[in-house]
Amino acid sequence: MKLCRFQTGSGRPRVGLLKDDATILDLSAEGIDRLTSLFEFEGLAAQLGALAGANLPQFALADVKLLAPVEQQEVWAVGVTYLRSKKARMEESDFSASAYDKVYDAPRPELFFKSMPEKVVGPGDAVGIRSDATWNVPEPELAFVINSRGHIVGYTIGNDMSSRDIEGENLLYLPQAKIYDRSCALGPFVTVGATEAEARTWKIEIGIERAGAAVFSGETSVGQIKRTFAELVEYLFRSQKFPHGAVLFTGTGIVPPDGFTLAAQDVVKIGISGIGRLENPVAVV
Repeated sequence: MKLCRFQTGSGRPRVGLLKDDATILDLSAEGIDRLTSLFEFEGLAAQLGALAGANLPQFALADVKLLAPVEQQEVWAVGVTYLRSKKARMEESDFSASAYDKVYDAPRPELFFKSMPEKVVGPGDAVGIRSDATWNVPEPELAFVINSRGHIVGYTIGNDMSSRDIEGENLLYLPQAKIYDRSCALGPFVTVGATEAEARTWKIEIGIERAGAAVFSGETSVGQIKRTFAELVEYLFRSQKFPHGAVLFTGTGIVPPDGFTLAAQDVVKIGISGIGRLENPVAVV
């Protein structure tokens, strides 16, 4: 089952259930107009199964604008969960290398705030590269959608945009490297009902195009995430409250070569086999 937020014309955002690859069921006819409240339902997958068979208004996927699947949720991220990510962080900074090496094996994961919901970029909208950075990269990631009780209710695709030169200069600059205008993209769907075992079989792919030509591609597996899903969520919710739930990026296992940096008008395409494809052009901010 796949949920989404969508808009027709200039109308209000709606909650949709993907019926097939080309059709969205409008759940507003059932009084469901917010994902946040829907994520609090017990037995969500079963309820969505029942709604899939209901006589609900339908829209062609091609005729709507898909929105980021967040409303009031804070967006957080966990870092250095893939071995490839640890190596890349150590390579970009001799100054911070030991910190990244230690956190990969430490009991406590690296967690950091990523975005307020109103700053999240949706499908088709531009992600940003900092005007004061010279080494900007996308980070394709599986993202957990978590309700207020700390339960993973679904999975979506995330792009954790990063300025590697700023982070590499000094680890204390991490917030500036990670948190800025248009630095976070999510969507297009939230896959509900998949177990961790199933999600770990999914493949993550990324392709970057420049002037219509491919300039980078890569892939990895969700199964390469070192820590368990429950462990990551448990640490996020320690001494924390998320009354509207949260979204948690789970780290990246795909890192472009050191000589590569994004440019304005590039297009970033991220696919996760169990979810779909998130595409965004690039703009300087």
